[in-house]
Amino acid sequence: MYVGTQYFGTSKKEMEFLTRHGVTHFDAKVDGMDVVTLTRHREEAAAGGVDLEMVHIAPQGSISMAKDPQRDQDIEKVCGFIENASKAGLRGLNYNFCVLNAEKGGGLVQRTAPRAGRGGTSYSSFVLSEYDNETLYEAGVVSRDEAFERAAYFLERIIPVAEEYKIQMACHLNDPPSPRMNGVEKWNWPVFEGLKRFSELVDSPYHGFNFCCGVAAEGLENPAEELPPIVQYFAERKKIFNVHFRNIRGGLHDFCETWPDEGDVDMYQLVKILYDADYPYMLMPDHAPRHPDDQAPEGVSSRVTQGWAFQFGYIIALIQAAARESASALAGQ
Repeated sequence: MYVGTQYFGTSKKEMEFLTRHGVTHFDAKVDGMDVVTLTRHREEAAAGGVDLEMVHIAPQGSISMAKDPQRDQDIEKVCGFIENASKAGLRGLNYNFCVLNAEKGGGLVQRTAPRAGRGGTSYSSFVLSEYDNETLYEAGVVSRDEAFERAAYFLERIIPVAEEYKIQMACHLNDPPSPRMNGVEKWNWPVFEGLKRFSELVDSPYHGFNFCCGVAAEGLENPAEELPPIVQYFAERKKIFNVHFRNIRGGLHDFCETWPDEGDVDMYQLVKILYDADYPYMLMPDHAPRHPDDQAPEGVSSRVTQGWAFQFGYIIALIQAAARESASALAGQ
């Protein structure tokens, strides 16, 4: 288990920022999914001392909305991405399966007005009573069972290809989990039941989650108590391929994204669970509270900021503490 990050490019300046803060693994923002482009990004990262493990693929709305015949064409495209990722030496691909998506309204992530945070930062927030939940978007009304049928259709066609090319397919959770938003019942609510059902749609070691602790917490009544056993369940079953390490205050229908050290969830407890389950991959900051004085330089990822540097150090310290606690426990036996 080690610190990682996401959505960085592979420029020299970005690689120096990562290695300066102890980050040597990441998934990237790339400008193409062909083998030549993926290989170029891998080589640029490696030249800077960073291992490009995974990349995000763009949400394919035709797949989650079952828009035939485009759906099958886009599934074939994803299968091609899997083959290219393997040839470029990647570990896996991250993706979203969202019926309520960003193509025609609704957004990939639903939020309301931000809240004030410490030191003048602002916290991304959601309050259901302040959200327009009545408007229907292109997806229309979709039940949870329909969403799972569409996910199964997709997974049954791509996971055999992922197995052939040994590429992990890591699905991000819908943000936020909610019983019903704009006519769509989100598949990852109730959180544990939804994730379990999704994980069992196909039986494969290459089918799992880009597990966001923050999103899972957003769908729980009491995240401090409910989230740790959920993380443990999927970590022990090797269904977590990346971790987005984010904390919140609040829970279902009313929450804000905080700095990792001040939310309701004991993040060290999560690190210990992952460590004890032999989780072997990245712990990544997900989002960072924003401040007008903390802006990235031009021409690089918007995440080249103090906010992200702080989170890298926080994660590294928790991993070191978990390793030392485990070593001390073994020495005392």
